[in-house]
Amino acid sequence: MARQPTHDLVVVVPGIMGSALADRDGREVWGLSGAALRQGIRTFGRSVTGLTLPADLGDAHPGDGVRPTGLLRDLYALPGRWALVDGYSGLLDWLEASFTLRRRGAGEPASAAANLVAFAYDWRLSCRFNAARLGAVVDEELGRWRASAAARRDARVVLVCHSMGGLVARYWAECLGGHETVRRIITLGTPHRGSLDALETLVDGHGVGPRPVRAAITRLARSLPSVHQLTPDYACLDSPGGLLYPRELPYALPGPDPALLRDAGDFHAEIRDAARGRTGGTDPALVPIAGVLQPTATTASVAGDGERLLVSTTAGLRAEGGDGTVPRLSAHPPGAAHGHTPCEQHGSLQNNPGVRDSLWGLLAPAPAVYRDPAPRPVRLGVAAPAHLPAGERLELSVTADGTPGGDRLAVAAVLHPAEGGPATSRTLRNRGAGRYGGVFPDPPRPGPYRLVVQAAGRPDAAVTALVMVGDGDPAEGRTADA
Repeated sequence: MARQPTHDLVVVVPGIMGSALADRDGREVWGLSGAALRQGIRTFGRSVTGLTLPADLGDAHPGDGVRPTGLLRDLYALPGRWALVDGYSGLLDWLEASFTLRRRGAGEPASAAANLVAFAYDWRLSCRFNAARLGAVVDEELGRWRASAAARRDARVVLVCHSMGGLVARYWAECLGGHETVRRIITLGTPHRGSLDALETLVDGHGVGPRPVRAAITRLARSLPSVHQLTPDYACLDSPGGLLYPRELPYALPGPDPALLRDAGDFHAEIRDAARGRTGGTDPALVPIAGVLQPTATTASVAGDGERLLVSTTAGLRAEGGDGTVPRLSAHPPGAAHGHTPCEQHGSLQNNPGVRDSLWGLLAPAPAVYRDPAPRPVRLGVAAPAHLPAGERLELSVTADGTPGGDRLAVAAVLHPAEGGPATSRTLRNRGAGRYGGVFPDPPRPGPYRLVVQAAGRPDAAVTALVMVGDGDPAEGRTADA
Protein backbone atom coordinates (compact mmCIF):
# COMPACT_ATOMS: atom_id res chain seq x y z
CA MET A 1 0.00 0.00 0.00
CA ALA A 2 1.32 3.45 -0.91
CA ARG A 3 2.33 5.70 1.93
CA GLN A 4 -0.23 8.35 2.73
CA PRO A 5 0.97 11.93 2.33
CA THR A 6 1.18 14.02 5.47
CA HIS A 7 1.91 17.70 5.69
CA ASP A 8 2.41 18.01 9.44
CA LEU A 9 5.01 17.21 12.08
CA VAL A 10 4.13 14.08 14.08
CA VAL A 11 5.56 13.74 17.60
CA VAL A 12 5.32 10.50 19.61
CA VAL A 13 5.26 11.06 23.39
CA PRO A 14 5.74 7.89 25.49
CA GLY A 15 4.33 7.04 28.88
CA ILE A 16 6.05 7.05 32.25
CA MET A 17 9.33 5.12 32.20
CA GLY A 18 9.10 4.81 28.40
CA SER A 19 12.29 6.83 27.87
CA ALA A 20 15.80 5.52 28.49
CA LEU A 21 17.89 7.57 30.94
CA ALA A 22 21.67 7.98 31.20
CA ASP A 23 23.91 9.66 33.74
CA ARG A 24 26.32 12.51 33.01
CA ASP A 25 28.99 9.97 31.97
CA GLY A 26 26.68 8.39 29.41
CA ARG A 27 26.04 5.22 31.42
CA GLU A 28 22.50 3.91 31.09
CA VAL A 29 20.64 4.16 34.40
CA TRP A 30 17.22 3.18 33.07
CA GLY A 31 16.58 1.05 30.01
CA LEU A 32 15.22 -2.28 31.17
CA SER A 33 13.88 -3.61 27.89
CA GLY A 34 14.28 -6.43 25.45
CA ALA A 35 16.71 -9.21 26.23
CA ALA A 36 18.10 -7.42 29.31
CA LEU A 37 14.71 -7.21 30.98
CA ARG A 38 14.79 -10.35 33.16
CA GLN A 39 18.25 -9.70 34.55
CA GLY A 40 17.48 -6.01 34.94
CA ILE A 41 14.46 -6.69 37.12
CA ARG A 42 16.73 -8.57 39.53
CA THR A 43 19.39 -5.85 39.68
CA PHE A 44 17.50 -2.59 39.24
CA GLY A 45 17.27 -1.95 42.97
CA ARG A 46 21.05 -1.53 43.16
CA SER A 47 21.02 1.69 41.12
CA VAL A 48 17.59 3.05 42.02
CA THR A 49 18.95 5.25 44.81
CA GLY A 50 20.65 7.43 42.23
CA LEU A 51 17.31 8.15 40.54
CA THR A 52 15.43 9.13 43.70
CA LEU A 53 14.57 12.84 43.76
CA PRO A 54 15.11 15.25 46.66
CA ALA A 55 12.13 16.56 48.60
CA ASP A 56 10.58 19.91 47.66
CA LEU A 57 11.96 19.76 44.10
CA GLY A 58 8.69 21.02 42.63
CA ASP A 59 8.79 21.53 38.87
CA ALA A 60 12.57 21.86 38.69
CA HIS A 61 15.38 19.55 37.57
CA PRO A 62 17.58 18.15 40.37
CA GLY A 63 20.80 18.87 38.48
CA ASP A 64 21.97 15.28 38.90
CA GLY A 65 23.14 14.88 35.30
CA VAL A 66 20.47 12.35 34.39
CA ARG A 67 19.16 12.87 30.86
CA PRO A 68 16.84 11.07 28.43
CA THR A 69 18.48 9.32 25.49
CA GLY A 70 15.60 7.85 23.49
CA LEU A 71 12.39 5.85 23.60
CA LEU A 72 12.44 2.26 24.84
CA ARG A 73 12.02 0.06 21.81
CA ASP A 74 10.96 -3.27 23.29
CA LEU A 75 8.98 -4.55 26.25
CA TYR A 76 9.84 -2.77 29.47
CA ALA A 77 8.65 -3.06 33.05
CA LEU A 78 7.42 -0.57 35.61
CA PRO A 79 9.37 -0.97 38.87
CA GLY A 80 7.18 -1.64 41.83
CA ARG A 81 4.53 -3.72 40.11
CA TRP A 82 6.76 -4.85 37.23
CA ALA A 83 3.78 -4.56 34.91
CA LEU A 84 4.99 -4.97 31.34
CA VAL A 85 4.55 -2.27 28.72
CA ASP A 86 5.20 -2.57 24.99
CA GLY A 87 7.95 -0.38 23.62
CA TYR A 88 7.58 2.12 20.80
CA SER A 89 9.67 0.76 17.93
CA GLY A 90 6.64 -0.93 16.38
CA LEU A 91 4.59 2.26 16.45
CA LEU A 92 7.39 4.41 15.02
CA ASP A 93 8.18 1.89 12.28
CA TRP A 94 4.48 1.63 11.35
CA LEU A 95 4.09 5.41 11.17
CA GLU A 96 7.11 5.69 8.91
CA ALA A 97 5.90 2.85 6.68
CA SER A 98 2.30 4.10 6.44
CA PHE A 99 2.81 7.84 5.91
CA THR A 100 5.30 10.18 4.27
CA LEU A 101 7.04 10.54 7.62
CA ARG A 102 10.74 10.19 8.29
CA ARG A 103 12.90 10.19 11.38
CA ARG A 104 16.27 11.88 11.45
CA GLY A 105 18.93 9.26 10.76
CA ALA A 106 21.66 8.40 13.25
CA GLY A 107 24.35 10.04 11.12
CA GLU A 108 22.35 13.10 10.10
CA PRO A 109 23.05 16.50 11.63
CA ALA A 110 20.51 17.95 14.03
CA SER A 111 19.75 20.62 11.43
CA ALA A 112 18.30 18.04 9.01
CA ALA A 113 14.53 18.38 8.61
CA ALA A 114 12.43 15.45 9.81
CA ASN A 115 8.68 15.20 10.38
CA LEU A 116 8.54 12.21 12.74
CA VAL A 117 10.00 12.90 16.17
CA ALA A 118 10.26 10.59 19.18
CA PHE A 119 10.19 12.83 22.25
CA ALA A 120 12.17 11.27 25.10
CA TYR A 121 11.90 12.88 28.52
CA ASP A 122 12.97 12.35 32.12
CA TRP A 123 9.81 10.68 33.41
CA ARG A 124 10.82 11.18 37.05
CA LEU A 125 10.16 14.90 36.87
CA SER A 126 7.01 16.97 37.00
CA CYS A 127 4.80 16.90 33.91
CA ARG A 128 5.01 20.71 33.94
CA PHE A 129 8.81 20.55 33.51
CA ASN A 130 8.52 18.03 30.67
CA ALA A 131 5.71 20.01 29.02
CA ALA A 132 8.07 22.99 28.75
CA ARG A 133 10.73 20.71 27.23
CA LEU A 134 8.18 19.34 24.76
CA GLY A 135 7.32 22.89 23.72
CA ALA A 136 10.96 23.72 23.08
CA VAL A 137 11.44 20.59 20.96
CA VAL A 138 8.25 21.21 18.95
CA ASP A 139 9.19 24.84 18.31
CA GLU A 140 12.60 23.81 17.00
CA GLU A 141 11.47 20.82 14.93
CA LEU A 142 8.36 22.50 13.52
CA GLY A 143 10.31 25.59 12.58
CA ARG A 144 12.90 23.48 10.80
CA TRP A 145 10.19 21.47 9.00
CA ARG A 146 8.28 24.56 7.89
CA ALA A 147 11.46 26.17 6.57
CA SER A 148 12.43 23.08 4.56
CA ALA A 149 9.88 23.70 1.77
CA ALA A 150 7.48 26.47 0.80
CA ALA A 151 4.51 24.06 0.82
CA ARG A 152 5.15 23.30 4.51
CA ARG A 153 4.92 26.84 5.82
CA ASP A 154 1.52 26.24 7.41
CA ALA A 155 2.36 22.79 8.83
CA ARG A 156 1.19 22.09 12.37
CA VAL A 157 1.93 19.39 14.93
CA VAL A 158 0.08 16.15 15.66
CA LEU A 159 0.94 14.52 18.98
CA VAL A 160 0.49 10.76 19.44
CA CYS A 161 0.75 10.16 23.18
CA HIS A 162 0.73 7.04 25.31
CA SER A 163 -0.32 7.08 28.96
CA MET A 164 1.33 9.91 30.95
CA GLY A 165 2.67 11.37 27.71
CA GLY A 166 -0.82 12.71 27.07
CA LEU A 167 -0.72 14.73 30.31
CA VAL A 168 2.62 16.23 29.29
CA ALA A 169 1.22 17.14 25.86
CA ARG A 170 -2.04 18.58 27.19
CA TYR A 171 -0.28 20.77 29.75
CA TRP A 172 1.92 22.19 27.01
CA ALA A 173 -1.07 22.73 24.70
CA GLU A 174 -3.48 24.18 27.26
CA CYS A 175 -1.25 25.99 29.74
CA LEU A 176 1.89 26.93 27.79
CA GLY A 177 0.34 28.14 24.52
CA GLY A 178 0.96 25.02 22.46
CA HIS A 179 -2.62 24.92 21.15
CA GLU A 180 -1.65 27.61 18.63
CA THR A 181 0.39 25.08 16.63
CA VAL A 182 -1.48 21.85 17.47
CA ARG A 183 -3.67 20.20 14.88
CA ARG A 184 -4.54 17.19 16.99
CA ILE A 185 -3.60 15.47 20.26
CA ILE A 186 -4.26 11.73 20.15
CA THR A 187 -4.01 10.06 23.54
CA LEU A 188 -3.73 6.29 24.04
CA GLY A 189 -4.80 5.28 27.54
CA THR A 190 -3.89 8.64 29.04
CA PRO A 191 -5.15 9.01 32.64
CA HIS A 192 -6.68 12.45 32.06
CA ARG A 193 -8.30 12.12 35.49
CA GLY A 194 -5.62 9.94 37.05
CA SER A 195 -5.32 6.26 37.87
CA LEU A 196 -5.94 4.39 41.10
CA ASP A 197 -3.01 2.16 40.14
CA ALA A 198 -0.61 5.06 40.84
CA LEU A 199 -2.17 5.78 44.23
CA GLU A 200 -2.03 2.11 45.19
CA THR A 201 1.67 2.00 44.27
CA LEU A 202 2.39 5.01 46.51
CA VAL A 203 0.40 3.66 49.45
CA ASP A 204 1.22 -0.03 49.33
CA GLY A 205 4.80 0.27 48.08
CA HIS A 206 4.62 -2.82 45.92
CA GLY A 207 7.82 -4.40 44.73
CA VAL A 208 9.53 -7.73 44.15
CA GLY A 209 12.78 -9.18 45.36
CA PRO A 210 14.56 -8.77 48.68
CA ARG A 211 13.17 -6.28 51.18
CA PRO A 212 16.00 -3.70 50.66
CA VAL A 213 15.25 -3.68 46.92
CA ARG A 214 11.51 -3.24 47.53
CA ALA A 215 12.22 -0.41 49.98
CA ALA A 216 14.49 1.37 47.48
CA ILE A 217 11.90 1.12 44.71
CA THR A 218 9.20 2.41 47.06
CA ARG A 219 11.35 5.40 48.04
CA LEU A 220 11.91 6.17 44.35
CA ALA A 221 8.19 6.11 43.51
CA ARG A 222 7.25 8.25 46.52
CA SER A 223 9.82 10.90 45.57
CA LEU A 224 8.53 11.41 42.02
CA PRO A 225 6.21 14.35 41.20
CA SER A 226 5.19 12.48 38.04
CA VAL A 227 3.76 9.50 39.92
CA HIS A 228 1.73 11.80 42.17
CA GLN A 229 0.40 13.58 39.07
CA LEU A 230 -0.93 10.21 37.90
CA THR A 231 -3.07 9.72 41.03
CA PRO A 232 -6.87 10.02 40.69
CA ASP A 233 -8.36 13.41 40.01
CA TYR A 234 -11.81 12.03 40.71
CA ALA A 235 -13.62 10.87 43.85
CA CYS A 236 -12.36 7.32 44.29
CA LEU A 237 -12.02 6.58 48.02
CA ASP A 238 -14.94 5.19 50.03
CA SER A 239 -15.97 7.09 53.15
CA PRO A 240 -19.12 7.11 55.31
CA GLY A 241 -20.26 10.24 53.47
CA GLY A 242 -19.57 8.91 49.98
CA LEU A 243 -16.60 8.87 47.62
CA LEU A 244 -13.78 11.35 48.28
CA TYR A 245 -10.81 12.65 46.34
CA PRO A 246 -7.53 11.39 47.89
CA ARG A 247 -6.67 14.96 48.94
CA GLU A 248 -10.05 15.28 50.72
CA LEU A 249 -9.39 12.57 53.29
CA PRO A 250 -9.39 13.93 56.87
CA TYR A 251 -6.06 12.15 57.45
CA ALA A 252 -2.93 11.61 55.37
CA LEU A 253 -2.56 8.35 53.50
CA PRO A 254 0.68 6.52 54.27
CA GLY A 255 3.13 6.80 51.41
CA PRO A 256 2.12 9.72 49.17
CA ASP A 257 3.75 13.07 49.82
CA PRO A 258 0.84 15.32 50.95
CA ALA A 259 2.31 18.39 49.26
CA LEU A 260 2.85 16.53 45.98
CA LEU A 261 -0.67 15.12 46.22
CA ARG A 262 -2.17 18.61 46.60
CA ASP A 263 0.00 19.89 43.77
CA ALA A 264 -1.21 17.04 41.58
CA GLY A 265 -4.78 18.29 42.10
CA ASP A 266 -3.63 21.78 41.10
CA PHE A 267 -1.92 20.35 38.01
CA HIS A 268 -5.11 18.70 36.74
CA ALA A 269 -7.17 21.79 37.59
CA GLU A 270 -4.81 23.98 35.55
CA ILE A 271 -5.34 21.83 32.46
CA ARG A 272 -9.09 21.59 32.99
CA ASP A 273 -9.60 25.30 33.62
CA ALA A 274 -7.40 26.39 30.71
CA ALA A 275 -9.22 24.03 28.33
CA ARG A 276 -12.62 25.28 29.44
CA GLY A 277 -11.56 28.89 29.15
CA ARG A 278 -10.21 28.38 25.65
CA THR A 279 -12.81 26.09 24.09
CA GLY A 280 -15.86 26.47 26.29
CA GLY A 281 -15.65 22.78 27.23
CA THR A 282 -15.46 21.11 23.79
CA ASP A 283 -12.07 20.49 22.21
CA PRO A 284 -12.23 18.80 18.77
CA ALA A 285 -8.42 18.69 18.62
CA LEU A 286 -8.27 16.19 21.51
CA VAL A 287 -9.00 12.60 20.48
CA PRO A 288 -8.76 10.10 23.35
CA ILE A 289 -8.41 6.40 22.56
CA ALA A 290 -9.44 4.37 25.60
CA GLY A 291 -9.09 0.65 26.23
CA VAL A 292 -12.31 -0.91 27.51
CA LEU A 293 -13.82 -4.03 29.06
CA GLN A 294 -10.68 -4.95 31.04
CA PRO A 295 -11.00 -5.32 34.84
CA THR A 296 -9.61 -2.02 36.12
CA ALA A 297 -9.16 -0.67 39.65
CA THR A 298 -11.57 2.25 39.89
CA THR A 299 -12.39 2.90 43.57
CA ALA A 300 -10.88 1.79 46.88
CA SER A 301 -11.32 1.79 50.61
CA VAL A 302 -8.64 2.15 53.25
CA ALA A 303 -7.98 -1.10 55.12
CA GLY A 304 -8.66 -1.26 58.84
CA ASP A 305 -4.97 -0.93 59.67
CA GLY A 306 -4.83 2.30 57.61
CA GLU A 307 -1.75 1.04 55.78
CA ARG A 308 -3.25 -0.48 52.65
CA LEU A 309 -5.85 0.17 49.98
CA LEU A 310 -8.55 -2.38 49.19
CA VAL A 311 -9.26 -1.74 45.52
CA SER A 312 -12.47 -2.40 43.63
CA THR A 313 -13.25 -2.55 39.92
CA THR A 314 -16.60 -0.86 40.47
CA ALA A 315 -17.82 2.64 41.24
CA GLY A 316 -20.83 2.00 43.41
CA LEU A 317 -22.54 -0.94 41.73
CA ARG A 318 -21.22 -0.14 38.26
CA ALA A 319 -18.14 -1.78 36.77
CA GLU A 320 -16.53 1.03 34.80
CA GLY A 321 -13.89 -1.12 33.12
CA GLY A 322 -10.93 0.32 31.27
CA ASP A 323 -7.59 -0.92 29.99
CA GLY A 324 -6.53 -2.70 33.18
CA THR A 325 -4.66 0.38 34.47
CA VAL A 326 -6.70 3.44 33.53
CA PRO A 327 -10.49 3.35 34.00
CA ARG A 328 -12.52 4.48 31.03
CA LEU A 329 -13.92 7.45 32.98
CA SER A 330 -10.37 8.77 33.23
CA ALA A 331 -9.15 7.95 29.73
CA HIS A 332 -12.00 9.92 28.16
CA PRO A 333 -12.19 13.43 29.65
CA PRO A 334 -15.40 15.46 29.46
CA GLY A 335 -15.63 17.63 26.37
CA ALA A 336 -13.39 15.49 24.17
CA ALA A 337 -14.51 13.91 20.91
CA HIS A 338 -15.28 10.21 21.14
CA GLY A 339 -12.29 8.21 19.97
CA HIS A 340 -11.78 4.52 19.34
CA THR A 341 -12.45 2.14 22.26
CA PRO A 342 -10.51 -1.09 21.65
CA CYS A 343 -10.68 -4.13 23.89
CA GLU A 344 -7.03 -3.83 24.82
CA GLN A 345 -4.72 -3.65 27.81
CA HIS A 346 -2.91 -0.46 28.79
CA GLY A 347 0.62 -1.61 27.96
CA SER A 348 -0.26 -2.72 24.43
CA LEU A 349 -2.50 0.08 23.17
CA GLN A 350 0.19 1.66 20.97
CA ASN A 351 0.61 -1.58 18.99
CA ASN A 352 -3.04 -2.70 18.83
CA PRO A 353 -4.20 -3.26 15.20
CA GLY A 354 -7.53 -1.52 15.82
CA VAL A 355 -5.71 1.48 17.29
CA ARG A 356 -3.48 1.55 14.22
CA ASP A 357 -6.58 1.62 12.02
CA SER A 358 -7.91 4.55 14.04
CA LEU A 359 -4.58 6.38 13.78
CA TRP A 360 -4.58 5.83 10.04
CA GLY A 361 -7.96 7.51 9.76
CA LEU A 362 -6.84 10.41 11.95
CA LEU A 363 -3.54 11.02 10.17
CA ALA A 364 -4.45 10.30 6.54
CA PRO A 365 -5.59 13.24 4.40
CA ALA A 366 -9.27 13.72 3.77
CA PRO A 367 -10.55 11.87 0.70
CA ALA A 368 -10.74 13.82 -2.51
CA VAL A 369 -14.06 15.43 -3.43
CA TYR A 370 -14.58 15.30 -7.20
CA ARG A 371 -17.65 17.48 -7.15
CA ASP A 372 -17.60 19.84 -4.23
CA PRO A 373 -21.08 20.35 -2.79
CA ALA A 374 -22.13 23.84 -1.92
CA PRO A 375 -21.13 24.54 1.70
CA ARG A 376 -23.87 24.93 4.22
CA PRO A 377 -24.40 28.58 5.06
CA VAL A 378 -22.85 29.97 8.22
CA ARG A 379 -25.06 32.68 9.65
CA LEU A 380 -23.51 34.83 12.35
CA GLY A 381 -25.14 37.62 14.31
CA VAL A 382 -22.69 40.11 15.82
CA ALA A 383 -23.51 42.40 18.73
CA ALA A 384 -20.81 45.08 19.16
CA PRO A 385 -21.03 48.74 20.20
CA ALA A 386 -21.28 51.20 17.33
CA HIS A 387 -19.63 53.75 19.62
CA LEU A 388 -17.11 52.90 22.32
CA PRO A 389 -15.94 55.53 24.81
CA ALA A 390 -12.18 56.06 24.76
CA GLY A 391 -10.31 53.99 27.32
CA GLU A 392 -12.88 51.17 27.48
CA ARG A 393 -12.30 47.61 26.29
CA LEU A 394 -14.27 46.32 23.35
CA GLU A 395 -16.67 43.49 24.18
CA LEU A 396 -18.74 41.61 21.63
CA SER A 397 -21.06 38.63 21.42
CA VAL A 398 -21.94 36.43 18.44
CA THR A 399 -24.77 34.02 17.74
CA ALA A 400 -24.90 31.27 15.12
CA ASP A 401 -28.64 30.63 15.17
CA GLY A 402 -29.86 28.48 12.31
CA THR A 403 -26.39 27.29 11.35
CA PRO A 404 -25.95 23.48 11.30
CA GLY A 405 -23.25 22.72 13.85
CA GLY A 406 -23.46 26.30 15.07
CA ASP A 407 -22.49 25.23 18.57
CA ARG A 408 -19.17 23.75 17.39
CA LEU A 409 -17.59 26.60 15.44
CA ALA A 410 -14.23 28.26 15.96
CA VAL A 411 -15.09 31.96 15.83
CA ALA A 412 -12.56 34.79 15.76
CA ALA A 413 -12.80 38.58 15.64
CA VAL A 414 -10.22 40.92 14.09
CA LEU A 415 -10.21 44.64 14.83
CA HIS A 416 -8.78 46.67 11.91
CA PRO A 417 -7.99 50.40 12.38
CA ALA A 418 -9.62 52.17 9.42
CA GLU A 419 -6.86 54.78 9.48
CA GLY A 420 -4.11 52.17 9.19
CA GLY A 421 -1.95 50.34 11.69
CA PRO A 422 -1.73 46.77 13.02
CA ALA A 423 -4.89 44.73 13.47
CA THR A 424 -5.75 42.97 16.73
CA SER A 425 -7.32 39.50 16.81
CA ARG A 426 -9.27 37.65 19.45
CA THR A 427 -10.57 34.06 19.53
CA LEU A 428 -14.06 34.08 20.98
CA ARG A 429 -15.11 31.77 23.77
CA ASN A 430 -17.76 29.15 23.00
CA ARG A 431 -20.53 29.77 25.53
CA GLY A 432 -22.69 26.92 24.28
CA ALA A 433 -25.96 26.77 22.36
CA GLY A 434 -24.45 28.62 19.39
CA ARG A 435 -23.34 31.63 21.44
CA TYR A 436 -19.81 33.07 21.43
CA GLY A 437 -18.24 36.06 23.13
CA GLY A 438 -15.04 37.78 24.10
CA VAL A 439 -13.32 40.96 25.18
CA PHE A 440 -10.28 42.54 23.54
CA PRO A 441 -7.72 42.78 26.35
CA ASP A 442 -6.50 46.31 25.59
CA PRO A 443 -8.71 49.38 24.98
CA PRO A 444 -8.37 50.46 21.33
CA ARG A 445 -7.08 53.91 20.56
CA PRO A 446 -9.64 56.53 19.49
CA GLY A 447 -10.68 56.35 15.85
CA PRO A 448 -12.80 54.33 13.41
CA TYR A 449 -12.46 50.55 13.16
CA ARG A 450 -13.73 47.61 11.12
CA LEU A 451 -14.52 44.63 13.36
CA VAL A 452 -14.51 41.48 11.19
CA VAL A 453 -16.03 38.32 12.69
CA GLN A 454 -15.92 34.92 10.98
CA ALA A 455 -15.88 31.19 11.61
CA ALA A 456 -12.64 29.34 10.87
CA GLY A 457 -12.35 28.33 7.23
CA ARG A 458 -15.35 30.40 6.12
CA PRO A 459 -14.14 33.81 4.93
CA ASP A 460 -17.24 33.92 2.69
CA ALA A 461 -19.40 34.27 5.80
CA ALA A 462 -17.54 37.13 7.51
CA VAL A 463 -19.55 39.84 9.26
CA THR A 464 -18.11 43.34 9.56
CA ALA A 465 -19.23 45.70 12.31
CA LEU A 466 -18.09 49.34 12.23
CA VAL A 467 -17.00 50.77 15.56
CA MET A 468 -16.08 54.34 16.45
CA VAL A 469 -13.85 54.68 19.51
CA GLY A 470 -14.14 58.07 21.16
CA ASP A 471 -15.58 60.86 18.97
CA GLY A 472 -12.97 60.61 16.22
CA ASP A 473 -11.36 63.93 17.16
CA PRO A 474 -7.59 63.65 16.43
CA ALA A 475 -6.92 65.75 19.53
CA GLU A 476 -8.53 63.02 21.63
CA GLY A 477 -6.18 60.48 20.11
CA ARG A 478 -3.17 62.63 20.96
CA THR A 479 -4.40 63.00 24.51
CA ALA A 480 -4.81 59.26 24.82
CA ASP A 481 -1.25 58.71 23.56
CA ALA A 482 0.30 61.29 25.89
